[in-house]
This record gives sequence, C-alpha cells and structure tokens, in this order.
Amino acid sequence: MQSAMKPFLALTAGDLMTAPVMTLPQDMSLREAARLLCRSNISGAPIVDTEGRCLGVLSSSDFVSWAGKGGESEEKVEVTTFIAPWGELINIEDSPDMEIRHYMTARPVTVAATTPIGELAQKMVDAHIHRVLVVSEQHRPCGIVTSTDVLAAVAQVAKSAAQKSERQRPRVQKSR
Repeated sequence: MQSAMKPFLALTAGDLMTAPVMTLPQDMSLREAARLLCRSNISGAPIVDTEGRCLGVLSSSDFVSWAGKGGESEEKVEVTTFIAPWGELINIEDSPDMEIRHYMTARPVTVAATTPIGELAQKMVDAHIHRVLVVSEQHRPCGIVTSTDVLAAVAQVAKSAAQKSERQRPRVQKSR
C-alpha cells in the first residue's frame, strides 16, 4: 500500500490496489480456474479476452451460484475443496469442464487508478461486492482493490489517529 504519507480521503485505487493482478483467459475451464484460484489462495480474478481486455470476473460467489444450481458430476477424483462464504466445503472436482466465460459475472465493476477511496467504497457497497477491478484506458486489468484493502487503509488511519491522540494527551503528575 502506497498510502503511508497521503491523507485518507486523498487515497486512490492506484494507492490501494494489488498489482499485477492475476487474470484468467475466457476459455479456461471452470475446474482449472478453481484449482488455480485455490492454489493461489485468492477468491476471484478478472476474465480476459485474447487481447487482454476485461470481460468479467470469476469469484467465489460465482462458484457458490454454480453449486447452488445443483452442479454435480459422476466422476470422482482427488478431492480439492474451496470454502464458500458461509463455511460450506464445495468440491472443486465437481465443477464442470465448461469455459469460465459461462460462469463469470459479466460487466464487472471497474475503476481507473485515479478513483478516490470514497468512490471505491461506495461502488462496492452499491454493487454488494468485495473487489473492484482497476483497468487501463484500454480496459485491461492493471490491479485489484478488495474490501480488505479499503479496511486496511481505515485501520491505518485509525491507528495513526490513536497514536497522535495519545501523544497529545496531557500527562498528569502524581503527587507524593
């Protein structure tokens, strides 16, 4: 996070984003995408076309939606699971080999690197999402800002304010 010296409300997507961001090609299978996300310990990634332009996003919510529709498979192989937001274990091997473009969330919420933190937070709240993709003018993903990144900035400001308040508090001398 590049925010150490900037005032909180001056922070932008460029200050908070994680870059580079892992992208997934639109023709990758859902099963392979699930394995890659699980191995990378991330819960979502942008889906790109052959030119690298953002088409959508695949997140744990998309897997939950797929599982909720009764996705099943007859083949059982080594079990790899992912934990749904409410704690249920979902078997990744049950996910189909169909391309992720059929399961992704199309038209993801995207912002420019210059987008202020307040606007980022409002977009997340309005869309009920936990990540916003930072894209270039050519609509290519260049970073990602998660709700955790925004909360980390809030925590940093709160900690600094508490330390400043503690330093400014008058010291009371005890009389003997």
